[in-house]
Amino acid sequence: MIGAFGWGLLAASSLVVGALVALAFRIPVRVVGLIMGFGSGVLISAVAFDLVEEAVGDASADITVPIGMAVGCAVFSVGDWLIARNGGGRRKSPKRPVAALDRDRDGTEDSPLSIVLGTVLDGIPESIVIGLTLLAGEGVGVAYLVAVFVSNLPESISSTAGLVESGWRRSRILWLWVAVAVVSGAASAAGYGIFDGASGNTNAAILAFAGGAILTMLADTMMPEAFEHGGRLTGVLTTAGFVVAFTLHQLA
Repeated sequence: MIGAFGWGLLAASSLVVGALVALAFRIPVRVVGLIMGFGSGVLISAVAFDLVEEAVGDASADITVPIGMAVGCAVFSVGDWLIARNGGGRRKSPKRPVAALDRDRDGTEDSPLSIVLGTVLDGIPESIVIGLTLLAGEGVGVAYLVAVFVSNLPESISSTAGLVESGWRRSRILWLWVAVAVVSGAASAAGYGIFDGASGNTNAAILAFAGGAILTMLADTMMPEAFEHGGRLTGVLTTAGFVVAFTLHQLA
């Protein structure tokens, strides 16, 4: 379980790295959008080949994977909706106006707590899967680990840039990402501990659940921000991210 925590923490450590980069350098918003597009492509590949494909191989019933993905989608959508209502809807935006009332797409004020909760919601499904891969007895999947690490970078960079513009203290931002990284490590350890001894069909359901949640997160929060700030070149970078992650999967 300690190993699972360590691998989960390692994958999430890029959140802290991204925050340090964003705090040290003023990165143009368009560049952040393009980086987010690349990260989206990386995660799409991870969902397709490291989650859904593995889930199909482990499932003993044809209905397991579609149901798991549907439940993951539903849980994330409801959680994201509740968080957006309380001010965490634009947690991945690299650009927020410095104003007393900084409002997201739904007209609600940005809330520090909601931004934290939203970021945790985004990362927990990815982290649980890291623990599950260790249970398979083949070690952590290198391609998936790299996919999570790389995809976390643009999320952290964009959110940090937005929080700086909103007037957050730099120390507060850094501690936010450290806390999220630790929670992600704990989620990985939980995935290892809770599902130890579970059947292949149960593991398939969890993998599919994570895949549905991550895919929904990409469509609802990450890709819209990427295109808004990166422009039409975002599609090219998204495809490049997919190809890079797929190549890593093939080489692993």
